[in-house]
Amino acid sequence: MRHSKILMLCLAGMVSLSACGKNATDDVKRAKTSVNVIDESGLSDIMLSATDPEEAVSYFERASQSEPDRIDLKRGLALSLTKAGKSVQAISIWQQILETSDATNSDRVNLAEALIRAGDWDKAELALNEIPPTYETFQRYRLEAMVADSDKEWQKADSFYETAVGLTTKPSGVLNNWGYSKLSRGDYREAEKLFAQAITYDPYLFTAKNNLVLARGAQGKYDLPVVDMTQSERAELLYTLALSAIKQGDVTIGRGLLQDAIETHPQHFEAAARSLAALEANVVN
Repeated sequence: MRHSKILMLCLAGMVSLSACGKNATDDVKRAKTSVNVIDESGLSDIMLSATDPEEAVSYFERASQSEPDRIDLKRGLALSLTKAGKSVQAISIWQQILETSDATNSDRVNLAEALIRAGDWDKAELALNEIPPTYETFQRYRLEAMVADSDKEWQKADSFYETAVGLTTKPSGVLNNWGYSKLSRGDYREAEKLFAQAITYDPYLFTAKNNLVLARGAQGKYDLPVVDMTQSERAELLYTLALSAIKQGDVTIGRGLLQDAIETHPQHFEAAARSLAALEANVVN
């Protein structure tokens, strides 16, 4: 009798241990799954900010194929494709995402950006029109401004640019775009102000420096603006100013600026040298 009781107790203990072992294994599996999701989420963020967009595309393509139901991986793939300059492929992915119940207004904005990059301005405008006016983000208004610009709706463009500037702490890019819009309209003074503003937010934005020189040159201001620049940048800006002067008909000033550009550049400045040679040959003829 004692033996049978002991046997029953042992069996009960074995069952209990087995159950404990099973629960422990399940807990470990769940923990591992949670850790993997966290790790994958962190890796996705890293890949999206990677300097090599092709590498990010490869990662999200593999991840999406492994887990086709995860919309966050599809978003990562679409964003990476856009960044890699593969806008047509990105558009296809964004359209798939927008067909799901998890689609957001942010997805519609990203589709609009991919469409703009692909040069399909009309469809980009339609995509933006589907977003309610209550959804107010920097990216949305930046794209709205660009679309209004393409339609030559200047008043709307200015309003959207102004709103976009107010929604970011890094407005250098949108200020540069706004300045270029003013430049294309012939409003050189306003363009100059906007390019100068862009540079105050990003002193390394050479595009804005070059555009600033173009705006000044169009007004007959042939001296370089007081902004930080490297020696190579100074030469490039002198070259831009020279071409602007020549275009305005101020050939003598343009020739002098070309010579300054060639002398300033730390290496041989082929483009400026060719322009100067062509100018002198034209004068001789």
